[in-house]
Amino acid sequence: MAKFILRRLGFLLLTLLLTSVIIFLITQLLPGDVARIILGREASEVALQNLRRELGLDRPLLLQYLTWLGNFLSGNWGISFSTGQAIRPFVLERLGNSLMLAELTLLIAVPLSIALGVLGALNEEKLLDNIISVVSLAVVGLPEFVTGLVLIQIFSFRLNVLPASSSIRPGTGFFEALPMLILPAITATLVLLAYIARMTRASVIEELKKPYVRTASLKGLLPRQVIWGHVLRNALLPTITVVAISFGWLISGLIVVENVFNYPGIGRLLTFAIDRRDLPLLQAITLVAVLGFALANLAADLLYAYLNPRIRFD
Repeated sequence: MAKFILRRLGFLLLTLLLTSVIIFLITQLLPGDVARIILGREASEVALQNLRRELGLDRPLLLQYLTWLGNFLSGNWGISFSTGQAIRPFVLERLGNSLMLAELTLLIAVPLSIALGVLGALNEEKLLDNIISVVSLAVVGLPEFVTGLVLIQIFSFRLNVLPASSSIRPGTGFFEALPMLILPAITATLVLLAYIARMTRASVIEELKKPYVRTASLKGLLPRQVIWGHVLRNALLPTITVVAISFGWLISGLIVVENVFNYPGIGRLLTFAIDRRDLPLLQAITLVAVLGFALANLAADLLYAYLNPRIRFD
């Protein structure tokens, strides 16, 4: 088991290293001149060259990359070109907001999706199964901004039970922010619902057809004992991967949801950095997002090993 964990950690570190190279190169290829964006169109060439020298943009790319990576690993993420703020506390604050939203979304989406998937599998090709499939697919087909606006119209303007804006103050805790997190979390849940539910449904149907299910039933186990004690343990293995990937998406991919609800998360900060070609801020956000994906997949691997001992030494 220790060898399994060390190998996964090695893959994680290699992934982060390769990704850091890709992130750095891509940000260098973005159109536009950082110095001109900061100083404006009327800036003289001398002023532009002085600013490029001050920011280190005139140095060789390899030296720029090594300097950036070394500073990032030491905790010095640099200064934002557009705001003049230290990047690390700024990004970590927004990351904390995104994690709150991701946490609530998963608390809603995962149990609901698994329950719908199991219900669909136990009623395969029956009316309930068809209703779950049609409704979940219809909902997931709607763009996030449409779903978000519909929810705002219903729960904020007509029922007046939840706030339309999710703008929260810096340092707001989870329970204080909870009323403003509900509508964005429901919007994100509807995006994930069909995918996780259908993955669970397919896996449960496949497991129900295996001989061990019949053996467990012949031993006198109740259907719920067979489902919860045996079938789901195996059927949820593919779902774990989906949930892990979804968690990574929830950290940085909720750009549309965060903009619709004016939520100060890391996805919204990413669009801010792109609009202003703020390279240090953009690089830091992207690498943090990749780290979130990598850690989520590592957690999925470890949970796989816990649920299925046969893969621990693969």
